Amino acid sequence: MHSSYGAVVVGAGQSGLAAAHHLRKRGLSTVVVESGPEPVGSWPHYYESLTLFSPTKYSALPGLEFPGDPDHYPHRNEVVAYLRQYAATLDADIHTSQRVTDVDYDGQLFTAHTDTGQRYTAPRLIAATGGFGTPTIPQLPGQADFTGNILHASRYRSPADFAGQSVIVVGAGNSAVQIATELAETSTVTLASRTPVKFVPQRPFGRDMHFWFTVSGLDTLPVGHLIGDPPTAPVFDSGRYRAALSAGKPLAREMFTGLEADTAIWPDATRCRVDTIILATGYHPNLGYLAGLGALDDTGKPLHRQGASTTHPGLGYLGLEWQRSLSSASLRGVGRDARRLSAHLDTVVSRKSSARNEIRQRR
Repeated sequence: MHSSYGAVVVGAGQSGLAAAHHLRKRGLSTVVVESGPEPVGSWPHYYESLTLFSPTKYSALPGLEFPGDPDHYPHRNEVVAYLRQYAATLDADIHTSQRVTDVDYDGQLFTAHTDTGQRYTAPRLIAATGGFGTPTIPQLPGQADFTGNILHASRYRSPADFAGQSVIVVGAGNSAVQIATELAETSTVTLASRTPVKFVPQRPFGRDMHFWFTVSGLDTLPVGHLIGDPPTAPVFDSGRYRAALSAGKPLAREMFTGLEADTAIWPDATRCRVDTIILATGYHPNLGYLAGLGALDDTGKPLHRQGASTTHPGLGYLGLEWQRSLSSASLRGVGRDARRLSAHLDTVVSRKSSARNEIRQRR
């Protein structure tokens, strides 16, 4: 089946839903294509205890407040419920359980092909699968000789699965510290990282950090193009995580230098037995469906400026880390980027169409 729209959005997580909201506000017929069974992105697949480190007042998409106490830090399941509610308010066609496999461009129209045989055509296409589509899995020293279990944090759900084990969590960001700390209640846990964990207070001077991001203008400062590889974010902490690491639960150590059978070897040549290694090593964009367009660089990263493709007019991206600002990949920031990008794509395509019409008239 082949359907035509004013815009195609790939991905129905927070980025895709925000894009659909602003595209519809501009009067553009919009289809959102989502590979999962619901328009809620990856949120249901994150670990069970996950809570946002931004309160509800800073965690909403455009047009719908996040329900509840504005100072509450929402749980993963609350975010899922909110996204379901948000999707239901959109006047857009949302198709789930369809994965976009590739995209064609004929100079005027993009055609998104799905694994179900559907085709969606539009002069505008937004890749809203974000910057967290694919786990980043580094090669560990001595990994080939390790006989234990290695998994990415994307597959971690709860401490119950690892009770009584000796576990190493690799990473120094928020997820690494959160996972290691809760695992340490029932397991022997080491937090391994190449650089020390950096903490920032969750509520400096009695106000949440996101309040200061907002009033200072830091949250919206358009410096994303100056950032190369996004740095590891510091850990937002009310004091709990720093105290846990100080108590050795988990034990923080410099990254191990090797693995042998069921043993990790540390820089000081000491050894410890390990059952499981959890890689809290982040994610990177999953944009393989655009590879045939020539819209990506040699590493698979999109060629863009503040979300607007530099290779194809009418093509844009949403939800990338530091796409435009500090908040670009977050619930609180993606709506701003979606508004700007939707306006840009609308203008670019309209101008291109007007230019074609003028040329025809002159002929």
